[in-house]
Amino acid sequence: MLRAAHLSTVKRSFATVSKKQPHAHQKFKVVVVGGGPAGLSVSSTVSKLLGKNQVAVIEPSNKHYYQPLWTYVGSGLKKFSDSVKPMAKVMPKEAEWIQDKVTSFDPENNTVQLSNGETVAYDYLVVAAGIQINWDRVKGLKSALGHDGVTSNYDVDSVKKTYRFLKNFKGGNALFTFPNTPLKCPGAPTKITFLAEEIFRLNGVRDKTNVIYNTSAAKIFGVDHYGRVLQKLADERNITVNFQHELIEIDAGNHQAVFRNNATSETKTFEYDFIHVAPPQGPPQFIKDSPLADAVGFVDVSKDTLRHNKYRNVFALGDCSSLPTSKTAAAITGQSGVLKKNLIADLQGKGGKDEANYDGYTSCPLIIGRDELILAEFSGYTGKPLETFPVDQRSVSKVAQFLNKEIIPSLYWNGLLKGSWTGPTAVRTMFDPIRPKRDN
Repeated sequence: MLRAAHLSTVKRSFATVSKKQPHAHQKFKVVVVGGGPAGLSVSSTVSKLLGKNQVAVIEPSNKHYYQPLWTYVGSGLKKFSDSVKPMAKVMPKEAEWIQDKVTSFDPENNTVQLSNGETVAYDYLVVAAGIQINWDRVKGLKSALGHDGVTSNYDVDSVKKTYRFLKNFKGGNALFTFPNTPLKCPGAPTKITFLAEEIFRLNGVRDKTNVIYNTSAAKIFGVDHYGRVLQKLADERNITVNFQHELIEIDAGNHQAVFRNNATSETKTFEYDFIHVAPPQGPPQFIKDSPLADAVGFVDVSKDTLRHNKYRNVFALGDCSSLPTSKTAAAITGQSGVLKKNLIADLQGKGGKDEANYDGYTSCPLIIGRDELILAEFSGYTGKPLETFPVDQRSVSKVAQFLNKEIIPSLYWNGLLKGSWTGPTAVRTMFDPIRPKRDN
């Protein structure tokens, strides 16, 4: 008889294979690994196209978080509850939700293995498993997190404490860090730095406070078009920026943070009264150990088509992919549109040449105050602006802040996750005739 009942499927049990078969406890036309924005943006569209019992989403979590909102949560501008919904409410109705973890891939046999030992077979695989946070890469961080002024907006529990720590801050050294690894939302560490500096000013403790941003990078932001403006603002607000400084240890007992200067290999200890840590991140281990991984450990896909460079029936997008652009939700919008066109062409038997190419579009809404934002939009491939609106988006804008804080979240929940929002390309094209030409 069937063994599908052993799988943790949320909506229904279903399988049609025999015990004697070594693979395929369940078989689907398309299997999507990951229930984040990348996975749901693809599975929503494809499951509508194929109908029920054709698309599976493998995702262990009960909750779905809109993590770009956590900067606002950590600065007291949004409630945490605004950032979370039950996974069951955002999962596509036509898709089968397998609530389990993938432990390994077997692309030669078109199967994935789950933590319960079962296997799921596919015709096409989409890997959208996100990025792994490696708290242990910084000595002492994991045990210190969420206590006595040590926080991170990258953590589901600690983000709820960030604003309380900032509100109760009475002066001293406020440290902010940026890791020496890829990370999701690479603008987030600078955002909380600027917002904290504003909070200190509003609370009357700025003159007693040293705001210090220690980044392992060589500049404050990777794209100079926006980075020059951001650095100027940091200088104007008396934010000390130390480059090539990588956090390697938290000594919570002594309120000290140890950094390594990656240019000189020397270490330096900073005293802190508050510290916000952007933790080291990297590919999920089950991907890194798999045949799908590149040399670094991310899913090895074409930067143009999002198709795997070896296995043509495998695609990847989002933070777990090897795409050389910033790992943001905005990037996923463009990636999902390209991936879906190419995958659907395969599903419809068109084969041959891929239908679409990804241009590296991404966006980092650089929040620099509760009513101030620089809407950075660019190609991670070229470093050149890909701005939506016919204005110079390097300018500090209240309108852009309102858009990011109040409008984009709705677009995320009701557009991206449902597969209907694939980025601002059409809007950008509409504005092109009136877009002023500028020297970058």
